[in-house]
Amino acid sequence: MKSITTKSILIILLVLIIDQTFKIWIKTHMVLGQEYKIFGDWFIIHFTENNGMAFGMEFWGKNGKIFLTLFRILAVVGIGWYLKILINQKAPQMVVISISLILAGALGNIIDSVFYGVIFDESFYQIASFLPQDGGYSTWLQGRVVDMLYFPILKGNYPGWFPFLANEPFIFFRPVFNIADSSITIGVAYILLFERSFFKHIE
Repeated sequence: MKSITTKSILIILLVLIIDQTFKIWIKTHMVLGQEYKIFGDWFIIHFTENNGMAFGMEFWGKNGKIFLTLFRILAVVGIGWYLKILINQKAPQMVVISISLILAGALGNIIDSVFYGVIFDESFYQIASFLPQDGGYSTWLQGRVVDMLYFPILKGNYPGWFPFLANEPFIFFRPVFNIADSSITIGVAYILLFERSFFKHIE
């Protein structure tokens, strides 16, 4: 049990370190909207910030943002508690690793939401400063999540017969995301792909 606990902790720490290092570098070296092409037009580092839920959705203004951040914190506590149960019950190693990835990703984005509004100033038309003398761009629990990974692999137009979007341009994959999002996606994808063995274990 100590071995899988150690692996879980190391995975969480590794994801957090990579995620936050990348985000802090982006925040302190790039202006909002700036981008670097890594592999032609297929892989681009594009600096954007997410002020709400997935894909930039927002609700209820500042109160909604506080509610969302508190909800995320409660969710992380729940995931951490569940991870501890899985480890104690000697769940399959890959299940524990998957939940660890989900937990690490959630923590990575929570750090942005809780702290970034206070420790950074704005990135509009300027490179943000770390711990600016005049204070950050917002308050506690009001930070924006930093996103930067963009993979517009396919570009084209919807066919003429396509409902509502006939002949409109499309991009796949359009969303801009971060390391924490990737960690969550990988963890969830594994559980979904191997859910039979997962549910067989917990029954």
